[in-house]
Amino acid sequence: MSSTGSATASAAGLMDGIYRYQRHIYDLTRKYYLLGRDGLIRDLDPPQNGSVLEIGCGTGRNLIHAAKLHRDARLYGIDISAQMLVTGRTKVARQGFGERIRLAEADATDFDPQALFGEAAFDRIFISYSLSMIPEWRGVIGAALKRLAPGGRLSIVDFGQQENLPGWFRALLFAWLDRFHVHPRAELSRAIGEAARARGMGWRVGPLYRGYAWYGVVERPVGA
Repeated sequence: MSSTGSATASAAGLMDGIYRYQRHIYDLTRKYYLLGRDGLIRDLDPPQNGSVLEIGCGTGRNLIHAAKLHRDARLYGIDISAQMLVTGRTKVARQGFGERIRLAEADATDFDPQALFGEAAFDRIFISYSLSMIPEWRGVIGAALKRLAPGGRLSIVDFGQQENLPGWFRALLFAWLDRFHVHPRAELSRAIGEAARARGMGWRVGPLYRGYAWYGVVERPVGA
């Protein structure tokens, strides 16, 4: 096995170990502090019959929400954890979205959407609180931008550094997150801008909730 393959297998094993049992209560326990994700999903606004990919789809919760809001969109999700995808596929089927939402196991830093879904690129891609869990998170941003269709948009929401919140809150939150191998990326805002600029794409990034989270958008020009 190559070093890349070994790293992928290791990451998959780690995530499966963490979420083997947590996947059953994941959505209930995370709903109170994954702030900004529902606003991101609402603002996706895909074109008619457009394609939407979530990177790090986990239990499928976000894609189900997107399916309810954007009724003619074609929805896809990838995750490295087979355990999370078991829950995701079950929830998608239970909600009656088995024909509209397709999930696949894949490494977010290196995936082939054509092989996975028969799609070369996507009109909308979003990443919700996943970059803080992926060691090679900068590579995920690059991989996502590579798969954007002309006129497409990448939306990202993830933990900030809690700059304008009390120090005790930051300490408690970071200690809690560390238990689950979640590490807020201090360089996220800069990395989004650098990745967009390198590809001639427009972007905007800003804080949410006094620095609790970062919200970033990268847009690929129609002619690019």
